[in-house]
Amino acid sequence: MVEELVAAGVAVVCAGAVYGMAAARVVKQYERGVVFRLGRLNSSVRGPGLTMIVPGVDRLRKVNMQIVTMPVPAQEGITRDNVTVRVDAVVYFKVVDPANAVIQVEDYRFAVSQMAQTSLRSIIGKSDLDDLLSNREKLNQGLELMIDSPAVGWGVQIDRVEIKDVSLPETMKRSMARQAEADRERRARVINADAELQASKKLAEAAGVMSEQPAALQLRLLQTVVAVAAEKNSTLVLPFPVELLRFLERTTPGEAGRAAQAVVHQLSELGPEAPAAAPEPGSTNGSAP
Repeated sequence: MVEELVAAGVAVVCAGAVYGMAAARVVKQYERGVVFRLGRLNSSVRGPGLTMIVPGVDRLRKVNMQIVTMPVPAQEGITRDNVTVRVDAVVYFKVVDPANAVIQVEDYRFAVSQMAQTSLRSIIGKSDLDDLLSNREKLNQGLELMIDSPAVGWGVQIDRVEIKDVSLPETMKRSMARQAEADRERRARVINADAELQASKKLAEAAGVMSEQPAALQLRLLQTVVAVAAEKNSTLVLPFPVELLRFLERTTPGEAGRAAQAVVHQLSELGPEAPAAAPEPGSTNGSAP
């Protein structure tokens, strides 16, 4: 009798262990469990941890609740201004309702991928090339709304959509490069013209000051000579100052003669190669006229 009770107890324990192994399920922290009992959805969604189901009657399906990063294949289209472009993007989404994600759509990942591709082609056709290149934030928001509208019924929430790259034809790239070069050249010419205008105004002011003080022109000439003489590999040709001629015109004949003698004396000190001195005013060449 005791042996029979022991055998029965062992059989019950073994049956309980087998049942527990068949009924026990482990749901991870980032997952939720959706239970179908005889094909009907159980109202309660199983949370993370150890959970039990009825073997042979219940079927547990786990749904990942993490944010999914899905690249959208590059889509080729024609923009509103008739430019052929190739655009690719990336979609970030997550499941917020595990029951709808399992019931409302067969494969929510594939559905989101197809919806993203369709919406991306639609955005390309509605946008200009300049918007695709410089106004991506607005396009990202519009693309997110287009994908999120049907995804709400699937229990999926679109977290973010980003346009990654816009590929242009080589001819369009060359045209844009020429346009940018022409714009840069235009700006350079405008800057040069503005600089010339400012310089001309300053030169006009400087000329007005020098006209009041003739000696300032001579000082400026000497400064220029000093600046040019700093270069050892150049030959300096010094023009005869007009102010000196005017000074000689204002002097008396005697003073002019003494000035000429001083010039001849300085030239004689330069050596035999110095040019002949000019005759003094009032002297003759030895023959009467």
